[in-house]
Amino acid sequence: MTTHSSATALRRRAQLVLNDSSIDPQWRAIIRYALEIDDPWLADLVRRADAGEPIIDTIDFSLEPETNKEKIEALAEIICRADEESAAALFVLMWTLENSTSPQALANVAKHLALTRCAESNVYGMVDAQIAVFEGELLADAVVS
Repeated sequence: MTTHSSATALRRRAQLVLNDSSIDPQWRAIIRYALEIDDPWLADLVRRADAGEPIIDTIDFSLEPETNKEKIEALAEIICRADEESAAALFVLMWTLENSTSPQALANVAKHLALTRCAESNVYGMVDAQIAVFEGELLADAVVS
């Protein structure tokens, strides 16, 4: 079976799980999200959902050391502060992801932390504030007659 047809078959199996009302709704939500993000663990998730395994028993936190997850949380916090340490934190985050045993999982953690942090920080308010700063800088040299 080619890679394309394997991916198609996996997506078809995942869709069957999504449409099966006898499968736990939490499992269906996890499968739906895994399909959306093209999760590399989709095949395993579909297999476990289809087998009726309890969700909590299927979470394997040993895939990545907890210290890396804590590091990602700290780095995301620094990056979202947008201060002089943000660029350095971004480089450390990229290095951590690059050298991780499960970079996709850590990238998803970082993405979720950043989105949560931005929502808490009123991202649109931040954009408005930055536009006002840029406008002030751009128009500072303009002569008003």
